[in-house]
Amino acid sequence: MTTHYQGIGRRWLLFIPVASIMYMLAFLDRTNLSFILPYIGEDLHLTNSTKGMASGIFFLGYLILQVPAALLAERWSAKKTIFILMILWGLAAIWTGLVQTTNELLVARFVLGVFEGGVQPATLVLLLKWFPQREKARANGFWLLCIPISAILAAPLTGFLLEHFSWRTVLVIEGFPPIIWAIVWYVMVSDSPSKVWWMKPGERQYIVEQIALDEAQKKETLAQDSARYRDVFRNPKVLILIGAWFLYCAGFYGFTMWLPQVIANISNSTPGVVGVLTAIPYIVGLIGMATIAVRTDKRGLSKTSAALPLTIAAIALLIGQFFPSPVIQFIFLCIVAAGLYIHGAFFALPPLILRTDILALSLGLIGGIGNLGGFVGPYIVGWFIDITGTTMAGFAIMAGALFLCGLALASVTPKVKSSQTERQPDAIPEAE
Repeated sequence: MTTHYQGIGRRWLLFIPVASIMYMLAFLDRTNLSFILPYIGEDLHLTNSTKGMASGIFFLGYLILQVPAALLAERWSAKKTIFILMILWGLAAIWTGLVQTTNELLVARFVLGVFEGGVQPATLVLLLKWFPQREKARANGFWLLCIPISAILAAPLTGFLLEHFSWRTVLVIEGFPPIIWAIVWYVMVSDSPSKVWWMKPGERQYIVEQIALDEAQKKETLAQDSARYRDVFRNPKVLILIGAWFLYCAGFYGFTMWLPQVIANISNSTPGVVGVLTAIPYIVGLIGMATIAVRTDKRGLSKTSAALPLTIAAIALLIGQFFPSPVIQFIFLCIVAAGLYIHGAFFALPPLILRTDILALSLGLIGGIGNLGGFVGPYIVGWFIDITGTTMAGFAIMAGALFLCGLALASVTPKVKSSQTERQPDAIPEAE
């Protein structure tokens, strides 16, 4: 018999915010370079393609720990894995502010990518034990709301700091928070609800029962799939998800890494004003991300859950280039952001279509190989700017990548069954 809950579970009030702030700090240290690059370029004499390389090389390092961290999280401890990585990426972020040459900058960004690379797959493995399938899109979506929130905060914060400190000092300052937050993480998070000190027994029972029900249903529908690790590398669903995430990261990071530079070019404003203007598309993206996540859980994961918003983003990204007006260009940038954050819908898909015993390895491969798109996107945009003098060609390629990602995700998303739709609650599960 299923346990029913009255009120909002503590995992939504405690676990999600702690995890969200943790990853928000990761994104701050990952993306603050995009706000600082115009000023680093003046000091280190970087070309646009080198700026793209400095942004994108992070993702070459990002690949290295994706699979090891996912397996460590599954077999050892997700909590401890993430704790160690937080300390190491904070130190790497501080080092980025101490570099003296272009090569040192590239190496520091690569190392930062190595240590941040294991955080997302380890957290995704952790979420599998905390939230049943009916809550997956919201759990992933609300956790990853930190992505637009980090940009909303980082843009004006970094712009303000740049008006008072050197770019080196700003990078050092922003490297300390993850080291401090690691202590909060270690105290508040456990590897499963059964081990955490603040969880109520009724909520714990609800989670255990719902996840057991999900597993029973998956064994019936996915019984034909192989559970051997070596077969994961030729599983067509995994390969499509890897390709889709690669395309998404190419478009997403190509857009987000160059957004401050584009806004600086069209507004011709001070760093502080550019920071405030850059925050506006991310506020729109925050609303879009929450809407997509809630809609996905409420109606059930469908072929349009990710494909529709990605198509809107792709069209807006392309059309916006044809308007000379800075105001109209800015409006289209906001429309792009509204459809860009499909993380909740995307990360609800693997647990639905893949066996649990291959999920950790699959998530590591999806994140590791797929995030290489985060290297390709920023670099291609910068390369085309150097060649053509405009963002037109680079943005067109990003638009194509986002559109193809939506098609790929639609191809592996099962049709929504009426029974599945009925299982979706209208709100966060209620607690007893």
